[in-house]
Amino acid sequence: MNYYLGIDLGSSSIKAALVEIESGKSLGVVQEPKEEMGMFAQKNGWAEQKPNDWWLHICNAITALKKQHHISRTQIKGIGISYQMHGLVLVDKAGKPLRKSIIWCDSRAVEIGNAAFNDIGNDTCASQLLNSPANFTASKLKWVKDNEPDIYKQIHKFMLPGDYIAYKFSNRINTTISGLSEGIFWDFKNDSVADFLLEHYGIDTSLVPDIVETFGVQSKVDENGEAESGIAAGTPIYYRAGDQPNNALSLNVFNPGEVAATGGTSGVVYAVTDSLSAKESSRVNNFAHVNYQKGADPRIGKLLCINGAGIQYRWLLNNLDVSSYEDMNTLASDIPVGSDGVCLIPFGNGAERMLNNKEIGTRIVNINLNNHHKGHLCRAALEGIAFSFVYGMEIMTSDGIKPSVIRAGNDNLFRSEIFANTVATLIQQEIEIYNTTGAIGAARASNLHKGDFEAFGKTIMDNDHVMTFMPFKDKQLYLEAYNNWKKELELILNK
Repeated sequence: MNYYLGIDLGSSSIKAALVEIESGKSLGVVQEPKEEMGMFAQKNGWAEQKPNDWWLHICNAITALKKQHHISRTQIKGIGISYQMHGLVLVDKAGKPLRKSIIWCDSRAVEIGNAAFNDIGNDTCASQLLNSPANFTASKLKWVKDNEPDIYKQIHKFMLPGDYIAYKFSNRINTTISGLSEGIFWDFKNDSVADFLLEHYGIDTSLVPDIVETFGVQSKVDENGEAESGIAAGTPIYYRAGDQPNNALSLNVFNPGEVAATGGTSGVVYAVTDSLSAKESSRVNNFAHVNYQKGADPRIGKLLCINGAGIQYRWLLNNLDVSSYEDMNTLASDIPVGSDGVCLIPFGNGAERMLNNKEIGTRIVNINLNNHHKGHLCRAALEGIAFSFVYGMEIMTSDGIKPSVIRAGNDNLFRSEIFANTVATLIQQEIEIYNTTGAIGAARASNLHKGDFEAFGKTIMDNDHVMTFMPFKDKQLYLEAYNNWKKELELILNK
């Protein structure tokens, strides 16, 4: 039996998966390290990690997978890589990292990006970058140039986190259009590297890695890669993508109207479109999706993030006298739609981009101390988080998204019937639930070098489909509850 290896490089852990090439069936997933990876924060708002720590954990994960399933190195026929987006890795001519990676949640470059947005102009950024430069990889590189000139002078290439992992396997430095777009290095109007932004930042175009296709032979494991990773030399790296585009791929989301949703600590709605409109670029990010190709109809992933999602429900779990999410869901199911007027605004996990970067905190309103109890809080929390997803979908609809199908991972929030039914009913769209992970998706994506997207989708349906939530035809009670919630939100936003 032969297998593909999938690697998912997160900021808290590495996950590695093996899937059978023939069936696409997952053999297993391992996580390294067992505890969360640490972050270095020299100052408030900074977040850095050592790229070689990632590599060490990946090599350990591969060793564990092979041992657990009695797999030899020659049985692994290809590698797919998913990785934490927007990070910056800098290497010298010998390929050694010049400093720790500045990762996605580091906010040191916010003002640099905001100044560039104002100087270059809203219209240019929206029409060519489809985003503000904001706190993305290009702005982080500019920060290094301004604040660490001795390091900047030694840079041979910049890379995104997944590019560095591919380099460690193969000793080849390259990247993808999708990757460059997530760093805000891609000019969609001219379908080329965004030279005008690099020029504005004073960054030499020679620092940009070579570009390879997202699907195809990007590079091959070399002898040093084999010695360190235990993957046979000559094994191709077939695929690479940032974690949110990869999550969409893992859910078979490739075409306009298809939407991927995740409901973990934070919530994400990722919708594919063929439009280069960036009307909501201050609230929604726009990146080249994994199947974006130069000269073809565009495939853009519109990404909306909700920071205060599952973390809100977890906070309640930790602070109410309940033992599990299942208990909370049972308590909530005894309460009618609308939680008898109790309303919870869930945004308590920092600034929310979809609220124009306002930090409004969590609010619980309309509690009657005689009539309401923790069941009402549980229901109001699930509804409030669901309403925030619907509010986000309305923003995306105003930017031209017309959802035809929503697919979601079988994670915490989407395991709740109340949550999933509320979202499905308010947007009048089925929600398909799949039991998959980013690492499994990355492994399966290795097979897309053959170009058979139909077979790829069938693999996901055959192996991962759990259930489908159908919208209720009568949505009046849900609509009333949502409008009450929205009224409370707007009172806060208009203060």
